[in-house]
Amino acid sequence: MEKRTSTPISRRRFLKICGTIAAGTAIAAVSGFSVARILRRDADYYWQIDPEKCTFCGRCERECVLSVSAVKCVHANRVCGYCDLCGGYYRANVKDLNTAAENLRCPTGAIRRKFVEDPYFEYTIDESLCNGCGKCAKGCNAFGNGSLYLQIKQELCQNCNECKISKVCPADAIIRVPINKAYLLKDA
Repeated sequence: MEKRTSTPISRRRFLKICGTIAAGTAIAAVSGFSVARILRRDADYYWQIDPEKCTFCGRCERECVLSVSAVKCVHANRVCGYCDLCGGYYRANVKDLNTAAENLRCPTGAIRRKFVEDPYFEYTIDESLCNGCGKCAKGCNAFGNGSLYLQIKQELCQNCNECKISKVCPADAIIRVPINKAYLLKDA
């Protein structure tokens, strides 16, 4: 039986390997990939908000590890009444009903309103402006039919192994869901 001897790796070869790994990690980070995401064991599961449990407490905006939360408002068009007096669009108890900024519920102006026909309006969400505060969804659920609700956008989410928002959610509304249910839709 022949005895195998291992040759120690040279310093130059070791540094070259380390440099290749560092460069690959840097390229992956710039292109939106993360080593943690690649190595994650539960890659077929995502964090999501259960729309039936969410209380719109505002923690999604403040507690997400991202500078602008991955949580965004979603509009269930099939549920919406296209109301002139939308509880998610207007603040409660406004003196004059107009679209002036001080009368609007959304602090970032992410909700757009477009006239359809008297007395109906179509509401859309500009996700690039939405910060996930949930004020519009809270108003819609309190004074409307709940067609505005919050969801975690999977293309923005880091899918942390332990979601920071889920740890502080008072309603335990942030849950792990399989990839085929990455978006929990709100039904009528």
